[in-house]
Amino acid sequence: MSPTNHKKSNVIRLLESRRIPYQVYTYAPDIRSAEEVAPVLGFPPHEVYKTLVVLPPRGRPLLVLIPGPSVLDLKGLAQAIGEKKLRMATHREAEDLTGLQVGGISALALLDRGFQIYLERSAEKLSTFVVSAGQRGMNVCLRVDDFLRLTKARFVAASVDRENV
Repeated sequence: MSPTNHKKSNVIRLLESRRIPYQVYTYAPDIRSAEEVAPVLGFPPHEVYKTLVVLPPRGRPLLVLIPGPSVLDLKGLAQAIGEKKLRMATHREAEDLTGLQVGGISALALLDRGFQIYLERSAEKLSTFVVSAGQRGMNVCLRVDDFLRLTKARFVAASVDRENV
């Protein structure tokens, strides 16, 4: 699928205001998993990242971006960031904490909201990747470097391939 005309989301406005190159991709909003989105948009699954909300025992929630076909390694993430224990937010908690619907949670839509943002280390090998544009049915493709600069995300080894679970 090629980039499409779209209604501008806050993420699109942000990227444009910072003059960051991007491409918007839209798809049926009932598709919620990054793995299902990848073939619809014509990207390899490992280039489409999902944003997960993770809760430490104390403090602000974390946003962790991992490739669609991967599974979050909570123990590995906790160890990497110096926490004893972490847990995934439920769908309801994730939506309440972010103000966004699951399937449309975007680190780019949540800048300056106090979330620590982590990006799976495998993204270091990519020049561009696809992430949520802040609403279901809309993603953006942008340079990993631009994402890091905007979000102040830190690389972390936070996932394992689904086949290795």
